[in-house]
Amino acid sequence: MRSSLGAVALLMAAGGQALAAAAPKDPEQVTVTARRRAEPLQKVPVAVSVITAQQAARDNLISLQDVLQKVPSANFRTATSNKDRTVFIRGIGTISTSPGVEPSVSTVIDGVVLARSGQATLDLLDLDHVEVLRGPQGTLFGKNASAGVVNIVTTQPTDAFHAYTDTSYFSGDEYRLKGGVSGTLVPNRVTALVDVLVSGFDGNVRNVLDDKTVNGYRHDGARVRLAWTPDPDTKVTLGLDYLRSDDNAPNGVFVATQQIAYPTDRITNSLPLAGALAQAGIVPSRDNSDINQNLTSRVNDNNGGASVTLDRKLGGGYTLTSVSAYRRWQNTQFQDYDQVASVTPSLPGIADRGDLDFNQESEELRLASPKGRYVDFVAGLYYLHADDSETYGRQVMQSVAGARVVNTGIADYGTTGDNYAIFGEGNVNLTSRLHAILGLRVLRDDLSYDFARASTSAVAVTGVRPSFASTGSTAENGYVDRIGLQYDLGPDAMTYFTYSRGYKGPAYNVFFNMQQTDTTALKPETNNAFELGLKSQFLNHRVTANLAAFLEQFDNYQANFLDTVAGATVTRLINAGSVSSRGVEADLSIRPVRHLTLATVASYDDAHVDQFNCPSNAPTSCNINGQPLPFAPRWKLDLRADYLVELSDNLDLALGSDYAWQSRTQYSLNETADTIQDSYGIWDVNVSLVDHARRWRLTGILKNVLNKHYANVLAYGNLGGVVQGIARDYGRYGGFALHKDF
Repeated sequence: MRSSLGAVALLMAAGGQALAAAAPKDPEQVTVTARRRAEPLQKVPVAVSVITAQQAARDNLISLQDVLQKVPSANFRTATSNKDRTVFIRGIGTISTSPGVEPSVSTVIDGVVLARSGQATLDLLDLDHVEVLRGPQGTLFGKNASAGVVNIVTTQPTDAFHAYTDTSYFSGDEYRLKGGVSGTLVPNRVTALVDVLVSGFDGNVRNVLDDKTVNGYRHDGARVRLAWTPDPDTKVTLGLDYLRSDDNAPNGVFVATQQIAYPTDRITNSLPLAGALAQAGIVPSRDNSDINQNLTSRVNDNNGGASVTLDRKLGGGYTLTSVSAYRRWQNTQFQDYDQVASVTPSLPGIADRGDLDFNQESEELRLASPKGRYVDFVAGLYYLHADDSETYGRQVMQSVAGARVVNTGIADYGTTGDNYAIFGEGNVNLTSRLHAILGLRVLRDDLSYDFARASTSAVAVTGVRPSFASTGSTAENGYVDRIGLQYDLGPDAMTYFTYSRGYKGPAYNVFFNMQQTDTTALKPETNNAFELGLKSQFLNHRVTANLAAFLEQFDNYQANFLDTVAGATVTRLINAGSVSSRGVEADLSIRPVRHLTLATVASYDDAHVDQFNCPSNAPTSCNINGQPLPFAPRWKLDLRADYLVELSDNLDLALGSDYAWQSRTQYSLNETADTIQDSYGIWDVNVSLVDHARRWRLTGILKNVLNKHYANVLAYGNLGGVVQGIARDYGRYGGFALHKDF
């Protein structure tokens, strides 16, 4: 036992999140933009993890879900449609299909804040690195950052000509083809970059009805960036991107045909569901990866936008930055709501279609002072306008006295939101070592919605409420702030303490089954957070040790709670009450010899409900005070080792091993025993051959070496039972990746 603990202690490390494709020959300095300007990671008084493009390529990390597996205190909720996927940091995230609510974790791409997390949960097209900032970041990144920020930075054009290709292939007929070219168009004036992507995967779930494979995808897209330097003090960057995605993730794979109520543990069996699955030859279990559905659940997604970033150097060392952006997101989803192929008197056939059209326009103007003065700061103005328009339809086919009866419901709804803010954060450099941190954002939210549902039935039928129409609007003034102290212990070590207030604006529960009780606006979600951190490097940067202890307390937490409509499971968005999260994070690394890096990220996070506000007519128990928040494992650990063998002057062999483990995790706020994922660990290995002279790298990758099955989500089935989500690495798979520079 002592030797095991010693090995874990040896492996703990913060630089592990920024390892190069092969173990680097010399220590690297990681630069981040966590405070809206380029700074060394070790100088930033914020808990930050960094995933580089090299690490993503080496470990086949192609989405945010993949990336967040490697980040302490971070998690991800998957779903059939990216519209419903959610990022969690320190146990906090917003689960909802409503367009009238924003995420607790903000996603930012090249300085543009995305109003909806579904805009960025598909594919990392052209990645330079990802910064995951934990804790409230609203002073500099916007109001919908009460739990944290995922800051995605893409590659920049180069002055010298550079081209590359990336080709990868994995079992399951998964392929990924990327290529790009960068260089100068007009000497000393214009540089450009173009990247393209084509990728696909057949899937790892079998539909026994037609013996076809699902849970796959087809993605293709492109990113273009032009950088114009009209004079030495001015740079204008135009960014254009587009990604088309076709995913066919199933609407749940059955693990059980019974449900276990909380807190009574009373078991409810669904005999009709059990009979339908047995007839199809499906045995529900945690090892089941078969479905029997007569409609392929799938989503077609088109996501793109344009941005213009102006950087202008002013007199006295000041820099003015303007980021103007427009983004459009179109999403169409088809779902087999009933989750089985048969239609019986007890099991209706229910098919859904949803169409979303979302666009946002934003403008951010920032002024950054020179660093090193008594006071240095970043301050600015921000505006965001967002429009959402959706149509959602549900068809219910029932067998009544031997005849088929069909009812439909179609809802047209949308939201309009405006956000205005003035913000700033800076340091007061009291001495050469002691720095006071002060930040403030004052904002206003205007939010309105319209809703109209037409139903063919005057009473509720399975999953469809009667006709209903409503409109509403609300407005709130709010603020976020940060106050703290940073003390530099030496040139390679510092400690800090901060208090931050997080804020997420008002919300409406606008969704297909909206009813009168949903017309009242939810109160803004607020957070009081305390963080104590240490960042250090020693032994000539061969050891890096970053630690953070935190306490966060949320009021008016916006969360989903189970509801039913004529026997069908739905959810409602409520102000759930107060919740808290407290814990410790370690981000550590050691380089005992030149070519060996041992690293770990580890976290302990106690995220739980303090006081739950039971909604009216709740169909399940609300006695969940003290219970864990969903998608918040108490313990999370990622251990990795990288070793480089120099075969010759130009040829290297790089060996990598990664083991990610997390403790048992509750996936439902309803605290049901059958939605708990037991602790599990996933072991991945990779080996790369790198030829520096010919500028190529060939990598072999084996994922989930021990073939460990796990669910990335567990939820109640819409008509009974329990279903799970199947991850890409649900079972062992492998392949290769070839990178070539020109």
